[in-house]
Amino acid sequence: MVRIAHFSDLHYGPKNLIEADRCFGAAVDMAMASGVQAAVLSGDSTDHALDLHSPAAERLVAQVRRLADHCPVLMLQGTFSHEPPGTLSIFKSLGGRYPVHVVDQIGQVALMPNGCWQVSSSWRFDVLPDGLMALFSCVPTVNKAAVAATVGAGAAAEAVGEHLAVLLAGFAESHRRAQTLAVPSIGVSHGTVFGCMSEHGVPMAGFDHEFTTGALFAAEAQAFMLGHIHRHQAWDCEARHGQQRIAYAGSIGRFHYGEDGDKGWLLWEVDTSSAVCTLQPTPARRTVDIVFDGKPDLDTLRDAVAQQDVAGAFVRVRWTVADEDRHEVNRQAIQEALGAAAEVKLEGRIVPVVRIRAAGISQLDSLEQKVVAWAQATGVKTAPMLACLADLAGQQPSVIADRVLSTMSSEPCTDQYKDAACVAG
Repeated sequence: MVRIAHFSDLHYGPKNLIEADRCFGAAVDMAMASGVQAAVLSGDSTDHALDLHSPAAERLVAQVRRLADHCPVLMLQGTFSHEPPGTLSIFKSLGGRYPVHVVDQIGQVALMPNGCWQVSSSWRFDVLPDGLMALFSCVPTVNKAAVAATVGAGAAAEAVGEHLAVLLAGFAESHRRAQTLAVPSIGVSHGTVFGCMSEHGVPMAGFDHEFTTGALFAAEAQAFMLGHIHRHQAWDCEARHGQQRIAYAGSIGRFHYGEDGDKGWLLWEVDTSSAVCTLQPTPARRTVDIVFDGKPDLDTLRDAVAQQDVAGAFVRVRWTVADEDRHEVNRQAIQEALGAAAEVKLEGRIVPVVRIRAAGISQLDSLEQKVVAWAQATGVKTAPMLACLADLAGQQPSVIADRVLSTMSSEPCTDQYKDAACVAG
């Protein structure tokens, strides 16, 4: 049996530096205390291209070096927008007690007893190295643009999945040979499994996803360690050669509001007939969402703060108001009510005023005709509007105002002026 620490989606960058470094640092401490024999980083270690002198790059290098002083480290190329090709090359020269191997092309890697990595000369080993401890079959992020250039943009999405399914099935022979040698087999990749759940609880269903669980299980590896999706989840299969497990480690920290589930890393225990992984939570930040259907109510907000601990939490307040009411939202009062929070993010959705035009109204001769056209276009009763118009033409404004005010103070609006008077009030 081999014990492996599986980290993923660290997203080191200026925006995420505090969260990423606190969580990854704690994860490295836990992994070393657990006595892991190898560590896998399954992609998106950086959030975007980093300058070597940036604080994010310095902290990531320092943490990986700490890990490499404890055990061999395997780093997989992630999404190109997060890790442009070549971003991870610096880690090849990092040094440390054990080597760091960067996987930027499809291939197999053997973990040797002395802690070194032995790399296949092609996409897989023709002959497995003598004495290997574990066999890793690695599929870094696929360049879909290269596939599109070959098969055409329209067919590229499905072609990627089809070619990867063939590739994964091709690894099965090596994995079966490793099993006869009592060597566990592990797959490592970065991509989306059809039907998996995003960190916001959305099923990932589409024709442009790289994998299906069937294709991953067809590789016949005991464990398949995945990156890219920020939510931890796993799938199991009982096969003729033993129990298999596919799992996303999820992101190391909570980088966005509304993310479900715990954040952490996976501690794997893999042998030739089974694979078990357990999520080890990291001290990820707490996020709280407070949502109002209309204008934020401060009393309701204070009740929500009293019912749940927002001290040190990252709080997002959302509301929806009409355009004419947007200035009635007291942002300062909301900030003060949430003063104990580590961060307060205010997101107001403004519903624009929609004005309905009455076609041809300017061509009508009389004001009465224009009122009728407007009332029909806006769904307002015509009779009360015409009665109000006649009243305005034949009465003094003060007389009309006195009558309306006396009617409102003594009883509900009369039928004749019900709509117009209530609107005026």
